[in-house]
Amino acid sequence: MIEFSEIQNIYFILPLLGFIIGLFGTMVGGGGGFFFLPILTLLLMVPAQTAVLTSLVATLPICIVGSLGHYRKKHIDLRVAVLFMITGIIGAFIGAEITSRISDLALKTAFGVYSVLIALNMVFSARKNNDEQERTKTKISFKRLNTFKGSFFGLAAGLITGTFGTSGTAPVLAGLFSMRIPFRMVIGTSLLIVLVNTIFAVGAHFIVGKIDLTLVVFLTAGSTIGAVLGPRLLAKAQIDKSESKAKYAYAIIMAAIGVLMIIGRN
Repeated sequence: MIEFSEIQNIYFILPLLGFIIGLFGTMVGGGGGFFFLPILTLLLMVPAQTAVLTSLVATLPICIVGSLGHYRKKHIDLRVAVLFMITGIIGAFIGAEITSRISDLALKTAFGVYSVLIALNMVFSARKNNDEQERTKTKISFKRLNTFKGSFFGLAAGLITGTFGTSGTAPVLAGLFSMRIPFRMVIGTSLLIVLVNTIFAVGAHFIVGKIDLTLVVFLTAGSTIGAVLGPRLLAKAQIDKSESKAKYAYAIIMAAIGVLMIIGRN
């Protein structure tokens, strides 16, 4: 179901927030949905079920524009992406079914717990792999890919996307990094996987959910511009040890959002 909410003054900061999310989302391999959901539920007090579908729809332009940008830069491995997509699509439909059966309170709490756990995992993996940066630059053959890893992480990403309306980037990145794919290839491939998962999650939610198109317009007004610039900046960026510092900062933000979702769930 499609609805249009009444425009409020706070809506006019959404293009700026969208720009930041679109820019960094396409530089870290995600559509930015992880940040859209807390903005909608905590800042704008949108009901969780409506926020999930609205977040998914708002994520689509970032994924589409970002994927095209990375494809032009040859940052996408299509064969690897397909491996993740197969189970990711299944997970997206399962996640949508889960969302339709649980309350707003349970959904917000679950998202908060998920955020904290992912943040802890990012800190752990950043410390463990801090000296392995050069290894990810070696080219990988498709024959060496672990099918189980791709299927498992793809399913996990689809579940996250379908349930919470976020990009499901963390499981995708975990799986891709474990395959020793070059960093820029990881980012581009991840974004394409997220795009496909999001499309099917939108389809699964559309029958029973609500989309607030007013919020979608305000968010995507800035996020689309950011998504255009993200792949270009990544292509020029120097990938070095500062990457681990970025992971720590990202983990802190994710943990903070998770805590806010838990304590502010009422």
